[in-house]
Amino acid sequence: MSLPLVIRTYRAATTVLEPAVLGLLYWRQRKGREDRTRLGERQGYPSRPRPKGHLVWVHGASIGETLSLLPVVERLTQRGLSVLVTSGTRTSAALIARRLPPGAVHQFVPLDVPRYIRRFLDYWQPDVALVAESEIWPNTVVALDQRHIPLVLVNGRMSDRSFHRWQKMPRIIGALLERFALCLAQTSEDAERFARLGAPRVLVAGNLKFDGAPPPADPRAVAHLSGLVAGRPVWLAASTHPGEESAVVAVHRALAQRHPGLLTIVAPRHPHRGEEVAALAERAGLRAGRRSQGMHPDRATDVYVTDTVGEMGLFYRLSPIVLMGGTLVPVGGHNPIEPAKLGAAVLHGPHVHNATEIYSALDEARGALMVKDSATLARAVSELLGNTALNRDMARAAADAVQALGGAVDRTMHSIEPFIVQAKLGARR
Repeated sequence: MSLPLVIRTYRAATTVLEPAVLGLLYWRQRKGREDRTRLGERQGYPSRPRPKGHLVWVHGASIGETLSLLPVVERLTQRGLSVLVTSGTRTSAALIARRLPPGAVHQFVPLDVPRYIRRFLDYWQPDVALVAESEIWPNTVVALDQRHIPLVLVNGRMSDRSFHRWQKMPRIIGALLERFALCLAQTSEDAERFARLGAPRVLVAGNLKFDGAPPPADPRAVAHLSGLVAGRPVWLAASTHPGEESAVVAVHRALAQRHPGLLTIVAPRHPHRGEEVAALAERAGLRAGRRSQGMHPDRATDVYVTDTVGEMGLFYRLSPIVLMGGTLVPVGGHNPIEPAKLGAAVLHGPHVHNATEIYSALDEARGALMVKDSATLARAVSELLGNTALNRDMARAAADAVQALGGAVDRTMHSIEPFIVQAKLGARR
């Protein structure tokens, strides 16, 4: 399929406006959203040597997508392939660098500017490209197609909202999806949407996030913090957004007398909001501590703000009750699989459209419970704090539900086997 006028215009515009894109990049760096020492990577300049031999490029936009790809990365390196993992956020880069297996390297993904993409591909020369979920950038897709590098969408997701938006631009999305060698969708609903939008080769592989290992934690840190909070009722609000922390603070105030010594842990989705969250708790008359400031949750701490990166495994292990953020406000819900695997009962709000399958499975298994607002959240937290048997049963049901939905890594590896063989033979599509 030839490129529609809109895509040709986009390609020309991103070429002409490259100086403005560069200015945006430096503005983001000043705001703390880009790593100053690695800005060159966003322009396609490498900062690491290219491994010898055949290379698979694996891309996930941010933390969740990148972590879901780790089992695939491990399988690829076990097959003797080198792997380049890219992501677009500082937090994902900091976290993924500590978890990559030998044989894999990380770089920031270049911005979708033709010259940046050319520079990136000229240097890394991948044999296959795997991109996660819904990363469809026109210049990148076209450049890979022009070089005959197979492009595979893995863990593909197409929300109902995105589907209806793309239906208004059928020639644009069709021209892009037609250039994918294969689309591996999370669910049959996702697969149907990709097919209806023009993807010629679609399979259902399941959700890779069900197969990911739970986030690690230093046993010494777990033991230390467990000792500090021993005997106290504890619950965690994870990956929260503005508007959710106020509900969490209200819950703490409502339950503090009923559950003496209550400790509420808040992990904002974006760690740079730690100061804001702590100030919100203090304005409500609560004593707040911030982990990024080296504080520990002592007996005087009411709300403990974990505004750090890479420590969610520690706090999931510490908290028998977890409210997943992005669900009380219309963000769409963040991944509840990790706390479920680590033995927590899961609470969530009504806004779960980004992860409907996961939350539906947990709700149906009675491993999770939906709450509507701070009042219903307070009742649920109070009941679970006061009923350890119920908490334990919910946690077990959540873990069992997640385990039953596994297998996506095996199905994904089986589906991409022809491309792996091509890569090892040095052949191109």
